[in-house]
Amino acid sequence: MGLKEQLNRRDFRRLMVGQTVSSLGDWMGTLALMYFVLELSGSTTAVGGVLVLRLLPSALGAPVAARVVTRWRRRTVLLNSDLIRVGMAVALPVLPWLWWVYFWAFAIEVVGLCFLPARDAAIPFLIEDRDERKHGEEHDTGTLEVANGITMATSYGMIPVGAGAFGLLLWASNNAGWEGHWRYVLVFWLNALTYLVSYFAIRSIPDLGPAPGERWTADSDTKRQGGFLDALRLRVVRGVLPGVAVVSLGLGALFSLGVVFVRNVLDASPVGFGVLVALFGVGALTGLIIVRRGRWRLMTQIRTATALQGATITMMGAVASITWSFVGAVVFGGAATAALVGGITYLQESLEGYPRNLALTAFHAVLRFGLALAALLSGAAADLLERWDVSPLGMVPARLVLALSGLVVIAGTFLIRAPAPDSDRGQKSA
Repeated sequence: MGLKEQLNRRDFRRLMVGQTVSSLGDWMGTLALMYFVLELSGSTTAVGGVLVLRLLPSALGAPVAARVVTRWRRRTVLLNSDLIRVGMAVALPVLPWLWWVYFWAFAIEVVGLCFLPARDAAIPFLIEDRDERKHGEEHDTGTLEVANGITMATSYGMIPVGAGAFGLLLWASNNAGWEGHWRYVLVFWLNALTYLVSYFAIRSIPDLGPAPGERWTADSDTKRQGGFLDALRLRVVRGVLPGVAVVSLGLGALFSLGVVFVRNVLDASPVGFGVLVALFGVGALTGLIIVRRGRWRLMTQIRTATALQGATITMMGAVASITWSFVGAVVFGGAATAALVGGITYLQESLEGYPRNLALTAFHAVLRFGLALAALLSGAAADLLERWDVSPLGMVPARLVLALSGLVVIAGTFLIRAPAPDSDRGQKSA
């Protein structure tokens, strides 16, 4: 089943429309945060700190999120999450203080960590026909991967649009004579509005599951929903998480060092950084097309895409030319998307019910924690090397750190392991 057939499903289409608009706001907000903090602090580490405090909730909030997504209906989780984030996005730019910006960025991601696994767990339910549900028939892997690809496209596909919209809004604010932090207020308030669009899109969907066969009794609910650690006990989760971790390492390093790399190494303007981010989005969409037509085994897809991502990052740091960086951004975006889509699909195919919710919570928690850790460490390493005025191998700090992070990603692919067949099948009847 292809793209057109999936989008013809009314409820799935409504969810995707809401997610597309919401993702546009998220990317505008993310870029605004990076430039806002860089303007306030002038520090690469502080820019990495934005990602850390926006993504660190995966370490602190994952246990809470695990209990939320296994105890509340998915629709309730999604609606409440969007409403709460509306107020948070409105509050974020009001004061030009780092601690204030960090606090609200952190809080938004705590809520987002509940939203994403509930959304992803609902995807298999939304793409099934009612007759298939009634007779217990399952979708095939290709169908589910197309649906996950569309979901991923609503996020990464909005990168170039979000980058362009951010630049346009900043230009409009400057021309209007707004100064200081008020230049960014319009961006964040529009981000709040996109959460409201997502809320009404989800509200129009009558049911997001769980589907028949995914329900559990009150007795099993109390005994088996032990929390986030239950996800780590599932073998399919332990097989996929190393891949998620190393993909997030590459993403975190590139986003943390991207502004400095483009400005100081490639001698390009902020427009160059915008082009780099936009090409990452183009690569993500290209990766989705390749995955849809390739139909590889999921574990092979995850390993290959992860290794390609690492090799691309290493080459971007080693070569440090603007032409290769633009080409590398496309390849990087495609590889990262293929790895993440493969990981999500693998978990959805392998698990049902509350184990699926827990597994997807772990997926997003590890992804965000890895992004935060990589952003912090890569930014701090580049700052320290620059302060010490050292250039190992003749590379400036941003180049060296970027190249080494790619090698770590490549090494991490050897940790990705497929579990024994049906090792977690006992969880499917939960």
